[in-house]
Amino acid sequence: MRILIAASEAVPYAKTGGLADITGSLLNEYKKRKQNVCLFLPLYRTIKQKFPNLTETHITIDVPVGSSVIKGRLYRYEQAVYFIECDEFFNRDELYGSPAGDYTDNAARFTFFSRGILETSKAIQFKPDIIHCNDWQTGLVPLYLKTLYKGDSFFTNTATLLTIHNIGYQGLFPASDLFVTNVGWDLYNPDGIEFYGKINFLKAGILSADILNTVSETYSQEILQPEYGFGLDGVLKTRAADLYGVMNGIDYSEWDPGTDSSIPAHYHTRNLSGKEICKKEIMKKFFPKSKVSDAAKTPVLGMVGRLTEQKGMDAIMRALPDLSRYALKFIILGKGEDFFQRSLSELANTYRKMFAVHTAFDEQAAHRVYAGCDFFIMPSRYEPCGLGQLIAMRYGCIPIARKTGGLADTIVDYDPLSVKGTGFLFVDYSPYALLDSIKRALCLYTEKDKMQTIIRNGMNMRFTWKRSAENYLKLYTKGHEKKVLKGSNADHR
Repeated sequence: MRILIAASEAVPYAKTGGLADITGSLLNEYKKRKQNVCLFLPLYRTIKQKFPNLTETHITIDVPVGSSVIKGRLYRYEQAVYFIECDEFFNRDELYGSPAGDYTDNAARFTFFSRGILETSKAIQFKPDIIHCNDWQTGLVPLYLKTLYKGDSFFTNTATLLTIHNIGYQGLFPASDLFVTNVGWDLYNPDGIEFYGKINFLKAGILSADILNTVSETYSQEILQPEYGFGLDGVLKTRAADLYGVMNGIDYSEWDPGTDSSIPAHYHTRNLSGKEICKKEIMKKFFPKSKVSDAAKTPVLGMVGRLTEQKGMDAIMRALPDLSRYALKFIILGKGEDFFQRSLSELANTYRKMFAVHTAFDEQAAHRVYAGCDFFIMPSRYEPCGLGQLIAMRYGCIPIARKTGGLADTIVDYDPLSVKGTGFLFVDYSPYALLDSIKRALCLYTEKDKMQTIIRNGMNMRFTWKRSAENYLKLYTKGHEKKVLKGSNADHR
């Protein structure tokens, strides 16, 4: 099967979040399986800086954007990755916006990229059986195949799959930006890409893709409800028969406490002693005035992630005064919305003996938090999949999480009678529910044997990209067969 992965970011080239991990990891899995696969990305400034020796193909493409025709140049890395260069759109410090907000021309930027994907495919003569689109940045690709490229024989049997990584981000733009997409005003209506007076790139993909998926089974059902659908639940219900959930994975060779060069000591399920060393080091770093001898009897809670409301920052802030009454330590590592960065920093100053915040992302520090903490906090308002809980379990850091999305699909709630489970789940989105689960976890902490059993349970879990790739390949086949069948029926008529 000829697979084209279209994404706005992918590791190791450009990353702002989990989308990059997924696209980069899937590419590697398909290459291992000898699949005929290509990955298309914008050529951002950061990629040029990180990979100065990209191969220039000397191929150019012409992409209509509104009344202009914008030229793109193609670069390649190894055999499978193509970059579309357009300095006007992508030679910038960040991928999607500056600290002041999103770039005002994002509609034009990702119109160019979406249509550029199709023009690049033709230019390099890669005729895909499936185009795997990701989030709103590539949401126009399925729409273009059904409109502007409908009569193009090159794409006659090309199906599309759209992965919704986070429906909270939809690519909403003023109605006037419909002009830059070059699709007709006949699509500007509630049954088309209009969305409360704006145009919606993600909605375009949802309406047009042959197959849809989200990054966990539970999230695929949650987004059909008004609480989680961000206004698109009604549209998604019309496509419910084509909507699937595919769980993300992690790279178990990268995230391995037995070999990780970023942590001070190694450990594994047969010998957890190295984790105690990691815990002492993390306490030294974030609580230098604490006695190292207190490490064994002091539970340490950790969190690594974006500081946003989605991740439950407001619940954490409201729970902190009560948490401060317990003999524990709590570490948060990450950056995000300015309000939460400032508020959490102020709280860290107020509760400096038990609470520490590092408002920057440091890859080595992240590894050390996973390895050194006893419990990992994820009180998300919603969580499409979540990678933090998968990494935490791998490092023997027991997750305490809200039962939503991928968290519900990957964490087994602790049962004190059978001593089964891999973490602690709570249902209500409130600081009180979070506190209740933390209290349950602190009870477990006092029983060393049971604690180690749950640690090992989590470390033995496996959520691999191999399994994810297998599930995506099944969806690709389903989408391609559906596309070919539609074409056959059209020919017959």
